[in-house]
Amino acid sequence: MRLHRLEIEGFGPFRALQSVDFDALARDGIFLIGGKTGAGKSSILDAVCFALYGGVPRYDEGEKRIRSDHAALDEPTRVRLEFSSAGRRWAVERVPGYERLKRNGSGTTEAPPQARLDEWVEGGWVGRAARPKDVGDELAPVLGLTQHQFLQVILLAQGRFARFLLARNDERQALLRTLFDSQRFGGYEESLERRRKQTQENLALENRTLLAQLEGAERLVPAVDDAPSAAGDGTASPSGSGRGDEVDPGAEAYPEGEPSLDERLERVRSAQLRAAHRRETASAREDTARAAHAAAETAHAALSDERREQIRRDDARAGLAALDAQVDDIAAVRAALAAAESAELLRAPLSATERADAALAVATEAHDVALAAWRDAGETVAGRSLVQARLDELLADMGALAVAAEAETRQVALSAERDTALALTAAARDTLAALEERRAALPGLIDALTSSVARAAARAAGRDAAEARVAAAQTAATAAREAVERGAERDAAETAAAAAGRALTAASAALDELRERRFRDHAGELAEALVEGEPCPVCGACEHPLPTARSDEPVTDADIGAAEERKAAAVADDTQCTARVQAAREALTAATLRAGGLAVEAADEAAAAAAAELAEILRAAADRDRDEAARSALQAEAATVETEASALAVGARDASNELAAIERSIQEADATVRAARGAHESVGARIAWSETRIALARTVVAAAETRATRAESAETARTEVSAVLEASEFADRAAAEAALLAPADRDRLAEQVSTFDARRTALRETLLALEMRMLPDEPIDVASAADALAAAAAARDDAVRGAASAQRLAEQFDDAVRATEIAHEAIAEMAAEAHVIERLANAVAGRAPNTLKMNLETFVLAAELEEIVVAANLRLDEMTQGRYRLRHTDARAARGAASGLGIDVFDAFTGLARPVQSLSGGETFLASLALALGLAEVVTARAGGITLDTLFIDEGFGSLDADTLDVAMRTLDELRQGGRVIGVISHVEAMKDQLPAQLTVHATSRGDSVIEQELVAPV
Repeated sequence: MRLHRLEIEGFGPFRALQSVDFDALARDGIFLIGGKTGAGKSSILDAVCFALYGGVPRYDEGEKRIRSDHAALDEPTRVRLEFSSAGRRWAVERVPGYERLKRNGSGTTEAPPQARLDEWVEGGWVGRAARPKDVGDELAPVLGLTQHQFLQVILLAQGRFARFLLARNDERQALLRTLFDSQRFGGYEESLERRRKQTQENLALENRTLLAQLEGAERLVPAVDDAPSAAGDGTASPSGSGRGDEVDPGAEAYPEGEPSLDERLERVRSAQLRAAHRRETASAREDTARAAHAAAETAHAALSDERREQIRRDDARAGLAALDAQVDDIAAVRAALAAAESAELLRAPLSATERADAALAVATEAHDVALAAWRDAGETVAGRSLVQARLDELLADMGALAVAAEAETRQVALSAERDTALALTAAARDTLAALEERRAALPGLIDALTSSVARAAARAAGRDAAEARVAAAQTAATAAREAVERGAERDAAETAAAAAGRALTAASAALDELRERRFRDHAGELAEALVEGEPCPVCGACEHPLPTARSDEPVTDADIGAAEERKAAAVADDTQCTARVQAAREALTAATLRAGGLAVEAADEAAAAAAAELAEILRAAADRDRDEAARSALQAEAATVETEASALAVGARDASNELAAIERSIQEADATVRAARGAHESVGARIAWSETRIALARTVVAAAETRATRAESAETARTEVSAVLEASEFADRAAAEAALLAPADRDRLAEQVSTFDARRTALRETLLALEMRMLPDEPIDVASAADALAAAAAARDDAVRGAASAQRLAEQFDDAVRATEIAHEAIAEMAAEAHVIERLANAVAGRAPNTLKMNLETFVLAAELEEIVVAANLRLDEMTQGRYRLRHTDARAARGAASGLGIDVFDAFTGLARPVQSLSGGETFLASLALALGLAEVVTARAGGITLDTLFIDEGFGSLDADTLDVAMRTLDELRQGGRVIGVISHVEAMKDQLPAQLTVHATSRGDSVIEQELVAPV
């Protein structure tokens, strides 16, 4: 993977947009990221990590620490990184979640995290993902490394070199587990341990199951030994009741001592055979008892059937005798039923005659009532034809009366229309006069408003200029007040800057004095480290006759470090105070310029005068707008008055014409009504008089027609009844009506006769059939046969219970023996499997027989560590000219720590291995660098052989002496072979001379940082 370009904005110490061109820096293969402590060198690597993984490893609080403290609420925060991997070029941009201004400018809101991933395809960027989660999912296969792996192999951050080298076994195991994802081996160990425990539990369960099965079978033995014989009466002794759980087989069955498992099984199998024999014997006895019961049941059924037939024969004789005594009564019922059936044929004609006579009487009465009402109305004519003629005359007059009635109804409406027309005509004349008067007055009013508008417009001119003067005056007044405040701030800042300068001078002097004392006392410090018999690090001699003594007040590294920290703090304070002074001066100058040199009082007076002038102009503008609106309203009113006056003149003429037409219609209607009503009060009264007579006439005519029709029907019915009676068996109409019966009575008599005949016939047939069987007259004895059947049933039930008991006992033995044998066979196979699983689980977990006490995960990590050490020694051998080599050791760790992950160092000068903690500071740096590079190579190989074209090293080179620094630089120079680009973060001055390609981070006077890029001129 190679980095191409990085853009940072509002991130960490960087407020403004900063760009880094890694392609330009790659020309020399190695470049320096320099700057003062705290300027933000490591933040460049933080930005790279955030762009790729969305997180910053240095910040425990995550994205909340990412946004720059120097960025305003309306300024953005983003990181954009262009890189290539496996021949494809990508651009990823991320924005963290942070608090920003709302879009309407009122208050703040929490902006959510954002991310975008693009790919360079055929000369343009193509979007691949647009959400943080989607971007992470897309980048995972492209990067091929987790964030932990990336930090270990590409961003070699401060403190990470020596941490891995000097770590305890447990700490080294935690890091290796993260890098190589070895947790799955712990899962294998847990899975095997669970399986070991499960097999042990299963084996114990099977043993308990076998013993339980065997004990259950043994409890059945007394039951079979004490069971009654097959020839017995079916009762069992108390010990043979089948409740074997109350028997203790141990002491009685095995009096000589505890038997073996096989002996116990053999005793149970023997009892099983005896139980099977008893089952067969009981089954034979059951078959015999069932056959005897069937014979007794057949004999009993035959006698019972003959006795039932005897009872049926006697009942039939008695019933037939009773029916013979009812023969005369049934004959009388038959005669009455026959007469009723003959009279039923005359029922319809008789009923029709009665109905016809009743209808004729009703019609005659209705005709008499209608004729009386007709005469009461003053009509003298009678008879159907004369009344019909009078009805036709009245209907002919109704047509003319209807026309007259319509005219009479219209008279009222015409009178109302005339009154309305008279009122409208008068109102139109009054309104027209008022409109003429208003039309004459409007021109004068409009001319007066026109003059007023012109005067107000003249006074309102110059509003824009007045508003500009007010704004300028208010700005000057505000700036004048701000200038007073900025002057006070400048004075305070200058006072603080002077104090910070004095403090910086003092801190620098103190540091220089300590360094001078430390230099003078350096020989004594080296002498204290000498060991008798070991070579001197300066001259190489093994004898030290006159070591130099240290001074009474030696200066330690801690003293120097504390002084450096105090000086760094003083430098930072001085820089901040200087920046505040400059900012305060610039703010004072800007405020004075905006105030135009005016004092606060003068600026306020100018602002008040400008505001008064503007207020007068605004009042004149309001007067102008008001008069213009009034003039427009009067002009619109004049047009409306003109239109309404013309319309009213036309309407008045139309109303006069309509009034004349209404008068003519009223006169015509009056003439028609007088001619039609005659002597009546109105046409409506005459129509009501005529309608009453028409209704009476129609009633009389209809009643006459109905009476004639009903008389004819009654005569016809009487003729038909006479003809039917002559052909019937009845002498007259009264005899026929006396013979009639209601349908329910007739059905009841028919049912009585039918039932009598059917029962008499059935009894005769039953008695004939029973007499043919020649049954004895004396009752047959069934009780003896019932007693014999009961005895046979009792014997059968006893045999069935005995057979069922023997069957259950035999089945219990079969099941118990089968279950015991299955459990016995399964235990042997399960025990062998449990033994194998237990040894494997113990070995994987680091327990005996594992002599190294190393579990599976640690074993895998130890193999990875061996490869890392091999790769590291390729670098360390060159860096130390063959003196030192790292060595992986699998020695057992003390106090239960992880074994197999130890590292020591072999010193070729002594031929002995020693702890890595014994290396000096420079040696530790070289060993740590070699180990970190070896770790990077192994991790990338495990990730699929990813090519690392860009590598960053952020480590304290300032602690190295000149020779060690030269060795480290040669090693870094070798790393860039093959096109790799190395970025080194350091503030060591000597490295600036060796690395011409540089990124320099500066802190501005405002406190934020900027990046300057210095490139090597191409040859």
